[in-house]
Amino acid sequence: MFVFHWIVGVLVGAVLLAGLARRLRAPYPAFLALGGVALAFIPGVPSLSLDPELALALFLAPVLMDAGYSTSLRDLVRNARPIAGLAVGAVAATTAAVAAVALWLVPDMPLAAAIVLGAVVAPPDAVAALSVLGHVSLPHRLATILRGESLLNDAASLMIYRLGVAAAVTGSFSVSEVAPAFAIGVLGSLLAGPLAALVYLRILRHVEEPMSVIVLQFSAAFGLWIAAEALELSGVLTVVTFAITVARRAPGQTSPRLRVISNAVWDTAIFVLNVLAFVLIGEQIGPILARMTPEQEFAYASVAGAVVVTVILVRIAWVLPASAIRRVGFGTGSPHPDDLRQDRDLGLGAGFAVSWSGMRGLVTIATALALPEGGPGGGGFPYRDLIVLTAFCVVIGTLVVQGLTLRPILARLGLEDSDPVGREVGRARAEAYGAAVEALSDDRTEAADALRREFHAALAKAEAHEEGLAPEGLPTDAPRRRAIRAARDPLLTLRRSSRIGDDAYFVLEEELDWAELNATPRGEA
Repeated sequence: MFVFHWIVGVLVGAVLLAGLARRLRAPYPAFLALGGVALAFIPGVPSLSLDPELALALFLAPVLMDAGYSTSLRDLVRNARPIAGLAVGAVAATTAAVAAVALWLVPDMPLAAAIVLGAVVAPPDAVAALSVLGHVSLPHRLATILRGESLLNDAASLMIYRLGVAAAVTGSFSVSEVAPAFAIGVLGSLLAGPLAALVYLRILRHVEEPMSVIVLQFSAAFGLWIAAEALELSGVLTVVTFAITVARRAPGQTSPRLRVISNAVWDTAIFVLNVLAFVLIGEQIGPILARMTPEQEFAYASVAGAVVVTVILVRIAWVLPASAIRRVGFGTGSPHPDDLRQDRDLGLGAGFAVSWSGMRGLVTIATALALPEGGPGGGGFPYRDLIVLTAFCVVIGTLVVQGLTLRPILARLGLEDSDPVGREVGRARAEAYGAAVEALSDDRTEAADALRREFHAALAKAEAHEEGLAPEGLPTDAPRRRAIRAARDPLLTLRRSSRIGDDAYFVLEEELDWAELNATPRGEA
């Protein structure tokens, strides 16, 4: 019973911390990280354990599924080179630099273990960066590159991580033996993900109940990861390509009700996974600190501090030279005219914004927790205690230092977004309204006439706009909300006076909810 109460308390505390983060417009993972620090020093905290082999599947599979589903394949292709430079080049450079620093400070540390440490702390976290970017106006191309990087850098870091773990455990490593299997694994993953998506979509045609579909979605995320790892493929690439393929093909066969419910469930699941990850790693810090001698405390603190500084400086050193060489979004891509329109005047400011967006989070925690136990050097895998402690310090350091300062820095840089997405939305909305009017052309009922007048009014505003952008709300949106709010009052009165029961009230409440959702969502802001 105590454990149950403790879990409830942790979740309530996480909700309060997330609410505080929203009020301060800061990334909520930063506050969860601070909560994890507090747990490490609270006596009597119940011990929770997780099989290291399940850590990556539990934490990464659903996060990557969710991120891949909301990723624009078109924008990834347009910005492939700068994304690859960050997702592969920056990860490799960070891994090498961290490994060099670790070997310099801890000469007895095996090279493979140092490389594993570098791979653990190398990839920035999507959730942390995007929670900050949601509160600022960042040029769309830069936000796209950051999203693409956070989606693909996990694959690069995990591949290095797995090779390093295998070398540390077996004591041997041969490039000639690993390279063919590595290439086959990458190509196989790029094929397996889309093929699995096609099979999944065929199954989805026969499942309509929202709860069943959501269970199927989570089963696909975990099942794909486990199957890919069993076949020695990349779980990251398999899940990401699966999600992107489903996102491109599924909208035509999923209902609006399912999308609304599914989005809410997935957002909640990602939040709970972040809470669980910080709780688990916070619990490991206390025993690690208890096992350390005073000499180890100083040595480990020195390593952790040096690695935090290294990951920040390496990213800056990787990004800023590219910004100075080419003043288009800090990278060497092939930007679309809309992208050039918004970021042609950006240079070092944009580069610094990207270089300072390297907060670490869930991926770093998950890979640290996934290290196998049962070896020399401090609690399991060679220097496992040092790696876990350093990973935790890197997460804390980057989330607190960079996460809490990113928004004011971006505001000071004055980077403006010319809203290319808004222009695309406006033009597409105008075409959609035109198709709606055409579909009603043969219907002469009074209701159809009212709808035609509404869409014609929106199209008239689009024609008057210099770029042909339709307004983001229909003329009836505001009165619809006002009327529905008025309709809810008598229902509450009838329920309180017992003239209608709860069952009847809930039926009518759902009807009014869906009627209100018919209004344009952005109009509520």
